[in-house]
Amino acid sequence: MEIKEILSKYKNIALIGASKDLTKTSSVVMKHLQQYGFKVFPVNPSVKGEKILNENVFEKVSDIQTKVDIINVFRPANEAAKIAKETVEVGAKVLWLQLDIKSEEARQIVEENDIIYIEDKCTKIEYEKYFK
Repeated sequence: MEIKEILSKYKNIALIGASKDLTKTSSVVMKHLQQYGFKVFPVNPSVKGEKILNENVFEKVSDIQTKVDIINVFRPANEAAKIAKETVEVGAKVLWLQLDIKSEEARQIVEENDIIYIEDKCTKIEYEKYFK
């Protein structure tokens, strides 16, 4: 499945590594995704229960009660394999690692479970490439 199709089809995104600092890249991307019509669920254990950009912050992906399509990762590559396992557990369709994040182990985990793997790409930049 191509990136354009993924961003057309899947609208619920769990954003892991969301920040209350609205100048951080994760917050800028989250705000744009919201403006583009995505439902974004911020995930950050250190600020769970608070709000980022008017959305409740979750401790972990499995706490989100709504079906999540894309797991969008703003965390170091050494956390990607653990996040890949969570992606499988919640039945998400796509594991998306942001710019400069790559993990062969995460790729293997999700691809063995028929989950799409994208690495080293920004959801905002990719969306704007196809739809702006």
